[in-house]
Amino acid sequence: MGDGGAGPPGREPTVRTTSRLAAGVALGLLSVAGCGSSGGEQDAATTATTSSSAASEGALAVADSDLGEIVVDAEGRTVYVFDRDTAGSGTSTCADACLATWPAVTVEGEDTPQVEGVTGDVGTIDRDDGTRQVTLGGLPLYTYAGDSDAGDVTGQGVQGIWWVVSPDGAKVTDAAAPGSGTEPAPPTSQEPSPEPSPGPSSEPPPVPGY
Repeated sequence: MGDGGAGPPGREPTVRTTSRLAAGVALGLLSVAGCGSSGGEQDAATTATTSSSAASEGALAVADSDLGEIVVDAEGRTVYVFDRDTAGSGTSTCADACLATWPAVTVEGEDTPQVEGVTGDVGTIDRDDGTRQVTLGGLPLYTYAGDSDAGDVTGQGVQGIWWVVSPDGAKVTDAAAPGSGTEPAPPTSQEPSPEPSPGPSSEPPPVPGY
């Protein structure tokens, strides 16, 4: 009777096979869940990196220079204001060839410009090309193509209308240090001074010969 209660001998392998199959499915599900979690972490890390990069666009900071403390962009390049722009007008008068020499400091999307040490009023304006240009004290900001390294101020005073900016937004009109590469002022037109006329000779007259 004990042997008959255990059931037919052929059923035991079937139970073992089913158990192994269930265990395999469970392990498979755990493996898929683990991969999904890893992918989510990677996606989150990628998103964070992208957001961090976007936030650095158009950032302003303060740096020391021959002209004192001035405002620079995220790459340390000196920023300038243009006398032909009007503060608070919401527009820039620099375009085409001007913009090729004086690139606008821009910010991506709807991001607020990030600043460090800048106390002036920072904002943005919409340019005709669809970009958003950063402003300080209501004036659009530019860099200068002639500045080859971070901290260069070779655009200072160019044509008497381009100026670096202090952290409070005021333009700096001091002359740059010698050798900074600023453009010299055009020569002043003057009439040449007349040559002085020769005065009477102070030498005694020649003595007649004997």
